[in-house]
Amino acid sequence: MPNAEKSISLENATDVGGGLTSKEVSDRIAQGKVNGDFNIPSKSVKQIFKDNCLTFFNLINIILAAFVVAVGSFKNCLFLGVIICNTAIGIFQEIRSKRAIDKLALISAPKADVLRNGEIQTIPVKDIVLDDIMILSAGRQVCSDCIAVEGDCEVNESLITGESDPIVKHKGDEILSGSFLISGNAKAQVIRIGADNYANKITSGAKYIKKNNSKMLASINYILKMISVCIIPMILLMFGKEMLLAHNTFTDAVVNTVSAIIGMIPEGLVLMASMVLAVSVIRLATNKTLAQDLYCVETLARVDVLCLDKTGTITEGRMEVSDVISLDGSDHEKALCEMIYALGDNNPTALAVMDRYKKDGFLPEREWSASTAVHFSSAKKWSLAAFENKGTYILGAAEFILGDAMTDALREQIKTLSEGGYRVVLFAHSDNMPPEVEGGALPENITPVALVRITDCIRKEAPATLKYFAEQDVDIRIISGDSPVTVSGVAQRAGLEHYENYVDASTLTTDEELWEAADKYKIFGRVTPYQKLELVKALKAKGHTVAMTGDGVNDVLALKESDCSIAMQSGSDAARNVSNIVLLDSNFASMPKIVGEGRRSINNIERSSVLFLYKTVYSFLAALMFCFVPMGYPLQAIQLTQINMFTNGIPSFLLAMEPNFKRVKGEFIENVLPRSIMHGLLITFNFVGIVLMRYISGWMDIIPRETFDYSIETMSTICIGFAAFVILFKVCMPFKPWKIGLFIFLIGGFTADIFILRDFLLDLKPMCFEMIVMTGILMGATVLIEALSSFFERHITDNLLVFQRYWKDVFVKMSAKRKAGKENKNA
Repeated sequence: MPNAEKSISLENATDVGGGLTSKEVSDRIAQGKVNGDFNIPSKSVKQIFKDNCLTFFNLINIILAAFVVAVGSFKNCLFLGVIICNTAIGIFQEIRSKRAIDKLALISAPKADVLRNGEIQTIPVKDIVLDDIMILSAGRQVCSDCIAVEGDCEVNESLITGESDPIVKHKGDEILSGSFLISGNAKAQVIRIGADNYANKITSGAKYIKKNNSKMLASINYILKMISVCIIPMILLMFGKEMLLAHNTFTDAVVNTVSAIIGMIPEGLVLMASMVLAVSVIRLATNKTLAQDLYCVETLARVDVLCLDKTGTITEGRMEVSDVISLDGSDHEKALCEMIYALGDNNPTALAVMDRYKKDGFLPEREWSASTAVHFSSAKKWSLAAFENKGTYILGAAEFILGDAMTDALREQIKTLSEGGYRVVLFAHSDNMPPEVEGGALPENITPVALVRITDCIRKEAPATLKYFAEQDVDIRIISGDSPVTVSGVAQRAGLEHYENYVDASTLTTDEELWEAADKYKIFGRVTPYQKLELVKALKAKGHTVAMTGDGVNDVLALKESDCSIAMQSGSDAARNVSNIVLLDSNFASMPKIVGEGRRSINNIERSSVLFLYKTVYSFLAALMFCFVPMGYPLQAIQLTQINMFTNGIPSFLLAMEPNFKRVKGEFIENVLPRSIMHGLLITFNFVGIVLMRYISGWMDIIPRETFDYSIETMSTICIGFAAFVILFKVCMPFKPWKIGLFIFLIGGFTADIFILRDFLLDLKPMCFEMIVMTGILMGATVLIEALSSFFERHITDNLLVFQRYWKDVFVKMSAKRKAGKENKNA
C-alpha cells in the first residue's frame, strides 16, 4: 500500500480556484483519461431476445412444425402458439426486470463534487477525468486516487485496509480511492483514474461479473441435457416404426411422430423459472433491494451460514453516549456540551456527544466563548477547548491525556466500564490555559472529572433479524476488523446467541488454524481481508452454503468467493459491483424479505416444474411403447396441445406466483424428479390401458377394430386429460378459494373445447356406448391408482430416489472418465 503520509508534488497542477475548463475536460475524455463505468452492466434487450428465442427446444419445435406444415396438417402446428406466447412472456418479464434493475442502479450510482470552470458541479463518478479538482467534505467517499491541494482532513481507510483508525491528510498527501472523510474539508487533484485507481487494483482479483452458482439452474440444465440426448434418436425410431411397422402414409407418419415427440419437450420449464425469478427481482426492487442477477434470491434462500460485518450491518455505523459518570460528584454535562459545540468536530465521538444533547433537549443557549480550540486528531487522541474564567476542558483517551499521572484505580474503572464492547473516553479539566504551541498542547495540572461511555448504535431491527435467522437454522458468523471483545459486546446487545464464543484472528497465524476455527467460533475479531477470504473458503469446503455481507474494498474478495454476496449501498463502489444483492437503504432488516422471496420462488418453481416434467416422462414412455406396438400414436399434436394448455401451461404459471415461504429442503432434482416420474407413470398407465382395451375388445368381439380406431383419439384425449387433471388436483393442494376457481375454470375450458372444437379443430369422433363404458372404467382406475400411490408415496419416492441417484452417479463417473481420457490424450 502507498505511504499514506507521504507528500507528493504534482507535475501538472490544476488551478485550485477554478478547476479544469470545459475544453480541458473534453480533451481528456477524447484521450481516454476518464474514470469510466465499473458497475456491472445488466443484460441488453438484444441479449434478452436472443436468450429467449434461440434455444435448443425452440429449434426442435420449429423443425417439428415445419415437417407438419410440409405435409399440409396446419392445425397440428398450433403448439407453436404456446411456444410463441411463452417466449413473449419471458422476454416481457426479463425486460421489465432489466428496467427495474437499471433504474435502481441509476439511482444508486455514486456522485462526486468537482470544480470546473470556477463552479462546483455534481457529476457521476464515471465522468471524473484526470487532473479534476474534487471537493471533499466529511462523510463523502473518495472516488478516485488524488492529492490534497488545499485544506486538511482526516480520512478513514477501513474500507481498503480494514484499519479503523483515522489518518490526517495535509496538503501534498495522497488520498486513496475507497476511503471516507470523517472530518475537515479539502480540495484534491485526481492523479489516477479507472483501472489505475488503488481500489480497483486491489479488487482486480475479483471477477467483474460473478458467475451464478444456482443449484436449481444447474439441475434444470442437467435435466434438459438428458432430454436433448433422447429426443433425436426417439424421432428417428418413431418415424421408422410408423413407416415400416405400422405401414402408415408419410403424412400420418409425420403427424404421429410429431405428436409423440412434442410432449417430451418441457418448453416452458426454463421460461417459467426465469419468469418467476424476474418477478422476484421486481418485487425486491419495491423494497429497496437491488438483485443484480436472477438466481441470487434462490441462493440466499438455501444459505445455512451467514457471515456479517459488525459496522453497518448489526450497528448503524454511528456511536451514541450511554452515560456520563462523574468522578468528583459534580455535574459536568453543561461543560461537556459547551466544549463539544465550541469545537464543532464531526468525528464519531463528537457526533455521539452532540446527538445526546440534541436528543435530550439539553442544548443550552451558547453562554461560553472559547478562546482556544484544538480539534481531535488520531495522532493526539484528544481535543480541547479553553474558556475565559472557566479553564480548559479536554476530551479523549485517558492514557494520552494523563500519561504517567493515570492512577491504577482509574485504569481499572475504565476497564470495567469497557466490558460489553463500550468505548470509554475521559473528560478532564484544568484551571490553566493551554500553551501557545503550533498544533496544540495540553495545559498543566489536569484533573479527571468524568468518564463518557460510548457505544455503537445497534440497529433497531438487528435483534429481530438475528432471531429470524436463528429460527431458520442459519448459523451466524460475525467477522470484523475491530477488537473481538468489542464485537462480542455488540453481539450480546444485539441478542446473538453464543456471543461469548469469540477469537482474535491475529492469533491464528496459519491457514490450518483459521480453517479449524471457522466452525469452532461464532465471532472473529482483528480479521484481515485475506483471512475473511479464507474463512469463506473454509466454510464452503465444509459443505456450507455461505452468504456474506460487506461494505468495504477489503471485503471484495470474500464477497466474490461467497455463494451469495450482499453489499450495503452506503459502502464502497467495489463491494457493490461484485455483490449479488445491494441493500439500497443499507437496512439489514430487508434480509428476511429477500429470503422469503427466494423461498417463494424455489418452492413454486419446484411445484410447477413437476407439471412440465411429468409430461416429458409419460411422453417418452408412451413414445417408446408405441415404437414396438403395431398401431399409430393415439393422439394428434393439436389434441396434446389442448391437454397441456389446460393442465400444464396455464396452471403452472399461476401457481408459481403463489405465496409460499416454507423452508427449502433437499436438492431440486431430488424434490422434483420422483414426483414427476410417479405422475408420468399414471399417464402412461392410461396409454397402456387404451392399447390393452383395443386388443381385448377386438379379441372378444366387443367392439370392431375399425370402430375402436375411429374413436381412439377421442378416448385418449378424455382419459389423458382426466388423468392430468387428477395430478393437477394433487399439485394444487391445499386448496384456497382462488385455486378452486382456477380448477373449475380449467375443467370448464377443457370440456367446452371438446364439445365446441371437436369437429373443425380437434378432429374428435363420437364414441359408441361400449367405448364410453371403457373410458369410464379407465378414469375410475386412474383415481384408484392415484389414491394408492398417495398412500405409498413415501416408500415409492424413496425407491425412485435410490434409482435416480444410482444413474446420476453412473453419468458422473462416465463424464469424469471421458474427461480424464481427453486429458491423457492431450498430454
